[in-house]
Amino acid sequence: MQPFSGLALLLRALQGQRSWQPQWRKAQPRPAYDALIVGGGGHGLGAAYYLAREHGMHHVAVLEKGWIGGGNTGRNTTIIRSNYLFPESAALYDHALKFWQDLAQALNYNVMFSPRGVMMLAHTVHDAQVFKRHVHANRAAGVDNEWLTPQQAKAFCPPLNIGDIRYPVLGAALQRRGGTARHDAVAWGYARAADALGVDIIENCEVTGVLRAADGRVEGVRTTRGEIRAPRVGVAAAGHTSVIMQMAGVKVPLESYPLQALVSEPVKPVFPCVVMSNTIHAYISQSDKGELVIGAGTDAYTSYTQRGGLHITSHALEAICELFPMFRRLRMLRSWGGIVDVTPDRSPIIAKTPVPGLYVNCGWGTGGFKATPGSAHVFAWTIARDEPHPLNAPFTLERFRDGALIDEAAAAAVAH
Repeated sequence: MQPFSGLALLLRALQGQRSWQPQWRKAQPRPAYDALIVGGGGHGLGAAYYLAREHGMHHVAVLEKGWIGGGNTGRNTTIIRSNYLFPESAALYDHALKFWQDLAQALNYNVMFSPRGVMMLAHTVHDAQVFKRHVHANRAAGVDNEWLTPQQAKAFCPPLNIGDIRYPVLGAALQRRGGTARHDAVAWGYARAADALGVDIIENCEVTGVLRAADGRVEGVRTTRGEIRAPRVGVAAAGHTSVIMQMAGVKVPLESYPLQALVSEPVKPVFPCVVMSNTIHAYISQSDKGELVIGAGTDAYTSYTQRGGLHITSHALEAICELFPMFRRLRMLRSWGGIVDVTPDRSPIIAKTPVPGLYVNCGWGTGGFKATPGSAHVFAWTIARDEPHPLNAPFTLERFRDGALIDEAAAAAVAH
């Protein structure tokens, strides 16, 4: 879609909603496709887009049981960074971060990427040691990350309290290229771009079964809107991935937890970056609308509900009020929750499965949004070529059998 001229934009503005066009077609399911993507979030829509754009597979459908942007893509706190510990993780997330820098231009859609910097606070000697290890590991891998003293952290984020508090700030790790983006705009941008390339986006289409041939290969899926055939099926259903995979007889090492966040009433621009604290499980940024976006850790119990325990958000707010006393009188505007799928090593699975023609992209835990474009790109490669991209080759299902784990628990210790 070509951008409008200034005059055309003015005329559309004066006409109100009368000239608005749908951003993508309301496609009806066809009997068969070259490939199906189960899950209409950022990872699924992005994979469909890259299948069409880079691999010439235009006869593709995205199946979403609800509405586009109604899952985790629209239920997160939009933090983007790549300062993970192990080289495999840093390479994958940095691949995504490089996509973020030009994603708005590539999709011709303003995803509102804002590289304002992500600062991770150290409150204990152990925190400081861990983050310094991250800094050195990232630099060795060619990923930017730097260590700040408490005073430097305060200078980078003036509202931060580094004084006499329960968990004193001993320093911080800062990735200046990190930041935020508009979560639902990412889903909408990928949906519109994929649709323009011929991809069918089918909403309100829940998968109820996986069809397999006599030789075990995948043949398609059974849905609430009928059977749809395809020789390739990619599953990117976030917290419900294990349910879909079980339909195909594949067990995946996932646990699903509620993850909560909330926003305050809007205020004028006051918070310049993203601040995260693993020790006290809270993180904060400010949206373009002025709301303070606040997140907490995952709930303690596995669940498929999008409502979590009140004490989780209460503890997060207590921590925010201590770290940033100037926000103590702000009122909370709303809260929400999503369902995250967590692997034993806190790293994702982007891989072929034991079922020929069935592929899975899951296990992102609390870090899925930041990886969206890079994950979608390598997942499309894996589906189209029936082999992993070099960047996702380590993130197999078999690593849990073979012990080749990529333990990112320290890098993903707080919901983000």
